[in-house]
Parts: sequence; C-alpha cells; structure tokens
Amino acid sequence: MNPALVSFGIYVLAVFVLAWVAGNSSSKSKSFVNEYFLGGRALGLWAFALTFATTNASGGSFIGFPAKIYTHGWVLALWIAGYMTVPFIAIGVLGKRLNYVARKVNAITLPEVLGKRFKSESVTLVATIIIVLFMFFYLMAQFKAGGMILSTLLAEEPLFINGTKFIAQFTPSGMDPEYLLTLIIFSVAVIGYVVYGGFKAVVWTDMMQGIIMFLGVAIMLVLVLSQVGGLERATRELHKMVPPKTCKAIFERTPESPQGTILVKKGTWYKTDKDTSYVVPSESTFINEGSNKSSSVNAYLYENSKPRNLSRTSSAQVQSQKGYAYGENKKGVYLSAPGPDLKNGTGFLAIVTALSFFIFWPFGGTGQPANMVRLMAFKNTQTLRRSIITVAFFYSFIYFCLVIIFCCGKVLLPGMEADADRVMPELAALLSKNAGVPWLAGLLVAAPFAAIMSSVDSFILMLSSSLVRDVYQRINPNASERKLKSLSYMITFIVGILAVFAMMNPPQYLQDLIIFASGGLAGCLLMPIALSLYWPRMTPRGAIAGMLGALIIHLALTIIGFKMTGNFAPYDLLNLNPFIWDVIGSAILIVAVSLLDNSHQENTEQFFVD
Repeated sequence: MNPALVSFGIYVLAVFVLAWVAGNSSSKSKSFVNEYFLGGRALGLWAFALTFATTNASGGSFIGFPAKIYTHGWVLALWIAGYMTVPFIAIGVLGKRLNYVARKVNAITLPEVLGKRFKSESVTLVATIIIVLFMFFYLMAQFKAGGMILSTLLAEEPLFINGTKFIAQFTPSGMDPEYLLTLIIFSVAVIGYVVYGGFKAVVWTDMMQGIIMFLGVAIMLVLVLSQVGGLERATRELHKMVPPKTCKAIFERTPESPQGTILVKKGTWYKTDKDTSYVVPSESTFINEGSNKSSSVNAYLYENSKPRNLSRTSSAQVQSQKGYAYGENKKGVYLSAPGPDLKNGTGFLAIVTALSFFIFWPFGGTGQPANMVRLMAFKNTQTLRRSIITVAFFYSFIYFCLVIIFCCGKVLLPGMEADADRVMPELAALLSKNAGVPWLAGLLVAAPFAAIMSSVDSFILMLSSSLVRDVYQRINPNASERKLKSLSYMITFIVGILAVFAMMNPPQYLQDLIIFASGGLAGCLLMPIALSLYWPRMTPRGAIAGMLGALIIHLALTIIGFKMTGNFAPYDLLNLNPFIWDVIGSAILIVAVSLLDNSHQENTEQFFVD
C-alpha cells in the first residue's frame, strides 16, 4: 500500500477519534445548543489561539496563496505582509467587548448579538442573510481545495482509478470525474465529523491541525531549500525564468501513439515541432479513435524549458499564441513588484493596491464572522492577551515560509500555470519522492488538508448555527433541546451537501472566491459590529443601512470587474481593494442614518459597562 496514504489515513483517523470524543461530551451537556455551537464558552489559551489561527489559515492559505506565489513570484510577500497584524486588530480591538456583550445577552451567534443589542428581529435577519450568502461562497472554495488535494494523493491508487472510471460514466461533459470522486470522499469525511462533534470537535481538531500545519510547513521549507540548492541558487534560477505564453493548440497522434482513443491530459507536457518548445494544456481533451487530431484547447506554451512529465502519446500544434500583458519575455519579473500578470498591463500588484492590502487583511480578518464567533468563546481576559502573540507568531511563520517554499518550488516544478491550484500537493509529493521518504508525502499533504478542514468545519457550523438559532428558534422559540439537537445535526448535514453540489464544476482560481467572500463578509459586518459595541447612539436602522449599503457596493464592484475583465475579480476603484469602499460606505451610512433616526434605543447602558 502507498506509504503516503497510510500516514495520511492515520491523520484522518485521529480527526474522527477527536470528533467522537467531542460529540459525546456535547451530547451530555445540559444546554446542547450552547455546547454544540460555542463549546460552553470555555476555551483556554492553546484551544482559542489555534482554533482562531487555523480557521483563517484555510484552503486559500495552502492552495490559493501558493498558486498566486507560483504565478506572480516574490511580490506575494508584500501582498500578504499585512496579515501578520490580524490578531492585534481582531483579538485586541473586538475580543474583550464582544465576549462581554455575548455573555451578557447569552448570544450564541453573531446575528443574535446584533439582534439583542438593538432589540430588532430585522437586524438579525439581515445579518443572517449576509452571512449565509458569503459564507457559502467561502465554503465552496474549501471543498474545491479539499478535492484537489485528495486527487494528488490518490492519483495512482488502483481502487481510485477504477472508481474514477465508474464515476466518468455518469459525469456530464465538462466535469472532471477524478475531481468529482475526491470531492465526494472529502465531503463525507468533513461533514461526518462536524455533524457529530459540533464546535468542540472543531476546536479540538483545529488544535491538532494547527500543529500539523506548522510541522508540515517547517519540513517543506527544509526539503525545498536543500533540493533546490539554497535560496541564493533558487533566486538566480528564478531570475532567468520568463512567463509562458497562452495559446490555442491541437494534439496529433505520433508513431508512438497507442491504438484507440487517446487522453490528452490537463497539466501534462507535450512536444511541438520545435526542439525547445512545449505545450501544457489547461483542459483535458481526447484524440478519438479513427481520428488523428483533437479539438482545439487552451494551453500554455513554454520555450527553452525543461519538461517535467513529457508525454509521447501525442504531439502539439500551436494555432495561436499570446504573451502576458505584463512580463512577456522579461527576465527577473518574478523577483520584484509588481509581478507578472496575464491580463493586467500594469502587473499583478501596483504599489497603491499593495498598500490597500495592509488595510484589507487586518480589518478584513477582524470582520470575519468565524473569527468573531471564537471571540465569543474564550474563557477569560488572560487567555485573550496571550493569544494575540501566539497567533501573530503562527501567521508570521506560516505565510513567509510559504512564500519562500513556492518561489523555490517554481524552480523545481515548472509548468504548473495550467493548474496552479494543484502546486501545493504536487510539490509535497515531489519533495517526499526526492527525499526518498514516501510516507512523508502523507504528512505534507495533511498540512494543507488540515488547513482546509479547519476552515470547512468552522464555516459549516457557522451556517448551521445561523439557520438554527437565528431563523428556526425565532419561529419556534419554545423548541425542546431534543428538537434543537436533531435539527442542528440535520441542518449541518444539508449545508455541507449543498456546498458539494455547488462545487461539482468549480471556477478556475480558488483565491478569487475566497477574496470575494471574505471581503464581502468583513465589509458588511465589521462596522456594524464594531460601532454597535462602542457607540451607544447607533440605531437598528443604522445597522441595517450599513450592512445593506456595503453589500450593494461589494456586489456592484464585483459585477463591474467581471464585465471589464471577464474574470471573477472585482474592480479596484482608484486601485483600492473593494473592501475599503465597503467599510467607508458602511460607516458613513451607519452614522448618517443613526443620527437622523429619532427612534434610537434607550437603556443601552448594560452593553457599555465592563
């Protein structure tokens, strides 16, 4: 049996054991809802710090972020630098007061905090709708990432290959049966332990997954630096590299081609009629039996590159080609700002945009509902203070190491632009193989898998808690604990299944989904939550205006960006991230509407006395 699969299986088994223990603990609690969704508000230092850190270090951190490093180079260090300050803002500014108010009103969810603060069902409903909308996009991205990681790990297993062939019989055209099967496997694993274990299972597994992530990144850093010949050599090699060209290509049979239908596989290298030119298709296609050529597909063209997994079953004919909008034939472009970009003529990261990320990350992270829920669950102020430094160190180590790993990884593993979201598991497998330690691949792949699971479990639980606590219990406030318990299990299961169906045919870039969802959540909720905790004069109408105003701004800029570029990417007005405009618009509307509203609340002193 594959040693990597065995070590990975041990990790997954440990997750289920923790979920089983946590589930038994939650089911015995007198208040099932409080225990299931908040863990009894008793998280200590390591539990709180690691569940907070790992919830943020999601599939975007270990799949989407490495893909961007691989595609754009060292400039991603500048792009992510502001993230190191997230714990200082998120935990330091909101932590103590949000925890105090949530305990005061016995709130389980974020919409419930707002609803009880303003004594308004409308505020609760609007907040719930926004969380469900954006969190579902976030959840979709994580399911895609989980499926991709399992695809790399299981690719050569006979049982998996046979399963893929079986699934292919029922897979619609345009869907990848291999990805579909891994998506099903991933969803069964993660939905199962979240449904049974609840918040306590999420926290306990997050602690284990945080350790796995830390060790995985540390081991990958050592392996990649040793195999590439050190950072200095990697930098020299990276300086020589230029971005590939995009092209349209068809594939033809060669004298070495087998009989029958030939699969032209996405991500595989194919020779052209030039000795130093190779094509890597961005999508799979077939040369059908009785035909000598495939249909035309999108691909990447590499010149003067060393092929990694050259196929001799067919050759490529380039029909048309186009260079990067910024960085074409430009050496050193991966080493400095703004970094190469396929469609943007000014490069990937303009300086003004880079500066806006120093606002987006810390304040965007602060506005994430999954973070705020954890702020409602820590035990005491001492836990809060110590967690700030712990989480800041965790982020600094993880993210800056990832930049080094995947800049070096581009040298070791060229030609991944066609499927950049797979670079993390592919590099983990390559490093383990080169080191002669095949079982290590299971641990290295477990690191990004742990990041994804730690986010998926949190997001599923947040969605289900919003629906159970903020919708059902409003309709049926006298529901029994037994009824709430059954409904919590059922809703958690349904949310997970819906996310699976939504991601059967995923978009190309994982990180784009994550930035859209995280920016939308933070933009709509940061100012309403912050001002509700610190400004007694704020009114329910002001809260609703702030949330809906930010939602309209965020969706409008995203739609404009899509219309202008054809990509799922927002329009950066004045080169500023849309999140900044969301927050500005939200703050102005909250203040203006609250000051004009004569129906402001009385007796709010209970929320502002420590």
